[in-house]
Amino acid sequence: MKRVPVLLLLCFFIQLQLRTDAQTDSCSLRISLLTCSPGEELYSTFGHSALRVTDSVHATDYIFNYGTFEFNDDFYVKFVRGKLNYFESIEFFNDFMAAYQWEKRGITEQVLNLNCEEKQQLFAALMVNAREENKYYKYDFLFDNCTTRLRDIVSKYTSNRVLFKNILPENIPTFRNLLYSYLDPAGQHWSKFGIDLLLGSKLDKKVTNEQAMFLPDYLLMGFDNAFTSGKPLVSSKQVILAAAPQQPVTTWFRPELLFSVLFVLIAGLSVSKYKRVARALQIFDIAFFLLLGLLGVLLLFMWFGTDHIVCSNNYNLLWALPTHLPVAFILHKQKKWLRQYFILTLVIALLLAVCWKFLPQQLNIGVLPILGIIAARSARRIAMLKDA
Repeated sequence: MKRVPVLLLLCFFIQLQLRTDAQTDSCSLRISLLTCSPGEELYSTFGHSALRVTDSVHATDYIFNYGTFEFNDDFYVKFVRGKLNYFESIEFFNDFMAAYQWEKRGITEQVLNLNCEEKQQLFAALMVNAREENKYYKYDFLFDNCTTRLRDIVSKYTSNRVLFKNILPENIPTFRNLLYSYLDPAGQHWSKFGIDLLLGSKLDKKVTNEQAMFLPDYLLMGFDNAFTSGKPLVSSKQVILAAAPQQPVTTWFRPELLFSVLFVLIAGLSVSKYKRVARALQIFDIAFFLLLGLLGVLLLFMWFGTDHIVCSNNYNLLWALPTHLPVAFILHKQKKWLRQYFILTLVIALLLAVCWKFLPQQLNIGVLPILGIIAARSARRIAMLKDA
C-alpha cells in the first residue's frame, strides 16, 4: 500500500529522542498491530497491516509501514519483472488515521503483550530498518510483504518463541482459495481472471498456518491466538476506526458470461455455409489465435523472464500456446501440416475440458468457454484443410 514517506526530519527527531534521554522508562512504550479493512481498489482488496508505537513520555505516536513504494518512471517495468522494491516508512498516527477515514476503511488495534525490554528492542529494530541503507526490500506478495514483515519482526524481538495456534479451517485452503475469498465479494471478477491467468500451479498449494498470515486478517487472527513466554501475545484488542458497511458487489459482466456468449455465437456461425460468414470467421481466427499466441508468450516471459516465483508452472500454457502466434499469420495458406497442428490443438482443448477437475492447477472458470471456441474453430480448420 502506498503511503507518502515522512520527511527525514521526522527520523532525525525520533533518533534524537532515543539518545537524549538514557533514563527514559522503556515501559512508556506501547506497541500494537493495526489491521486495516479492505478497500475498493485492487491494491487494497486484501487489507493492510502496520505497527503503531506510542511513547507516553515523549508524547509521540508513530506508524511503521512496510507497504510503501515509489511511483517512478520505471515502476511498471519493475512491477512486471518482479523487481519492485518496497520500503519501510514512518508517519504520524493522525495522518494514517485520516487517510483511512477518508477511504471509509476500518482499523482494528491489537496491543502487544511485551515486556519493557522487548518493546525497547522492537522499537529500536524498527528504527534501524527505516534507515536509508536498510529500508528497501524486494516485495513478494505471498511470502515477503508488508504483513509478513510485521509477523517476522515481532517474532524476532520477543524473548521466547511466538507460538501460533491453528487458525485454519479443517478443509485447509490454498493460496488461490484465500485470494478468492476477497476477490469474489469485492466483485473483482476480471482481476481474478487476470490473476488466474498469470499465476501458476504454486498458487494451488495448501497454505500452512503461518503462510496464511500473508493476509492482514489472518495475521490478526494469528496474533489473537498466539502465545509467548506462557502468556497471550495480545493484551487487548479494539476497533479504533469503524469501517463503512460493505455490501457484496454483484455484476453480470464477468469473463465466464462474456466468453460463453462468444462461444455460442462462434460455434453457431462455424456451421454456416455463407461465404460472408466464412470470411468474417477467417478474420476472427487470425485475431483469436494471434491473441492466444501473444498471451502464451506473456506467460512464458512471466515464468522465465521475471522474479515472480508464483508465475512458474503455469498450466494455462496448454491452451494459450505461444505457437499460435506464428500460425495466426499463415492461416490463409493451405499448408498440410496445419491440419495436424489443429488436430493437436483440438485434442488438447478437449482433454483440458474433460480433465478440468483433476488438473494440478485450478484454471479460471472463464477459460472453459475459451476452450470451446478453440475446439470449434480448430474442428472447422481441420475440415477446411482435409483436402490440402
